Amino acid sequence: MPTLNAHLRTSTNMTDAQVDWLHLLVGDWQLVSDLAFADLTLLVPTSAGSWQVVAHVRPNTGPMVFYDDVVGTVLESSTNPAIGMAYRTGRIIRDDAPVMRGDTEVIEEAIPVVHRGIPLAVMTRHAATSSRRDPSRMEDTYRSLADALIGMITVGDFPSASSPTGMRRGAPRVGDGVIRLDVEGTVTYASPNAISALHRLGHHETVMDRNLARIVTDLVQRSESPVDESLALVVTGRAPWRSEVTSRGATVSMRALPLTRAGVRIGALLVLRDVSELRRRERELMTKDATIREIHHRVKNNLQTVAALLRLQARRIETPEGRAALEEAVRRVGVIALVHETLSEGFQDTVNFDDIAVRGLQAVVEVATGEHRVDSTVLGSFGRMAAEDATALAMIISELVQNAAEHGLADRDGHIVVTAERTVVDGEERLDVTITDDGHGLPSGFRPGTSGLGTQIIQSLVQDLRGRIEWSAAEPTGTRVHFFGRLRPMPADGA
Repeated sequence: MPTLNAHLRTSTNMTDAQVDWLHLLVGDWQLVSDLAFADLTLLVPTSAGSWQVVAHVRPNTGPMVFYDDVVGTVLESSTNPAIGMAYRTGRIIRDDAPVMRGDTEVIEEAIPVVHRGIPLAVMTRHAATSSRRDPSRMEDTYRSLADALIGMITVGDFPSASSPTGMRRGAPRVGDGVIRLDVEGTVTYASPNAISALHRLGHHETVMDRNLARIVTDLVQRSESPVDESLALVVTGRAPWRSEVTSRGATVSMRALPLTRAGVRIGALLVLRDVSELRRRERELMTKDATIREIHHRVKNNLQTVAALLRLQARRIETPEGRAALEEAVRRVGVIALVHETLSEGFQDTVNFDDIAVRGLQAVVEVATGEHRVDSTVLGSFGRMAAEDATALAMIISELVQNAAEHGLADRDGHIVVTAERTVVDGEERLDVTITDDGHGLPSGFRPGTSGLGTQIIQSLVQDLRGRIEWSAAEPTGTRVHFFGRLRPMPADGA
């Protein structure tokens, strides 16, 4: 199914600003749908003179009208005259009598969507009739708020281009709590959930006919929590913005929508949501992330201390073999420390191995080569992986590059190339790595199983990755080592 953007780009000649306006509307019209207890559809004119449905939303507060997906439906102008009339006149066109949609009696309206004085589309409202009972005060208030917002849509005052985007999780919804303010900021209606949210903040007196700004000010003064600078604009309903209030251990998110008529502010709609539990969980996750990063940082520091002690010990050993063995241990500890350093800098239990590969490769080559110039290159991408796999992979690559630099290119300039390719095989992430040098090549009679400690470490770690490794001669000279491993599933964010 094409996206809204695809529909608008292919079916209309709208400018970028006009397309963005319709995206703003669709991004915020769930609020209107819930207040109106109605399905909403968005229709744009086609080149053939018909109308195409490009978006649809159902209410969370009442019965829906359209059970099937209606996006993509084309309506003929001749059989739907109200749509064209609303578009041409800029007025809301309402059917005189209810129509039947399946087994439901529905009241329908066509509403022009205007931006900067230009009609862009038509929004239709489809509300099931409620003839069995008289509507409650809450239903009447919600519908009047929806009418106010719809009236703003017809003149281009809603949605607001300055509405908050990218805010923290926990955006208030109609079902979470609604407050209506008059132009002076006095509460003329508060839903039961909104009253409950204020009670959790510590306000247990009446809310009706009280100034909301004064209520919130009293709560904030009793709390030692920091106050958002935008709070004053929100609780007075003077700006379309979001803020949060924290008091007595509870946190309530508030969003204000000023209501206007003919460009004059007549009051405001506020939606409230108790996000105390959500913020508590976020704090726990942040504490957990900080603790994990601190652990990795300390492990890295401890490993560097071990490496320094081994380095000091190596200087005291007179035999070349013993000194070389300790220097190898220093390098291996340093590789593991590099992985923990990378983990200490992020917020996840995974690492981007491309950073480790480049830094580790350069460090090994610089240490292993003295008078000779050895260049190194990384091709392809390792991608992000679990910490356990990153440690094993870093050790394997370090050992192989060390061998290439010390043995294959011991007495000559050369080049080491590390190539990575990541694929999915049988539902598992597979990583293929090839390390090639243009040195002397493999020694005669080379057998991995009977070679030194480094080769044994490599084979053990490749087995830990459930993979295999092969050594072969490179063309025209040098050595080519290829291995693959099966990576562990990535842990979920925040787990």
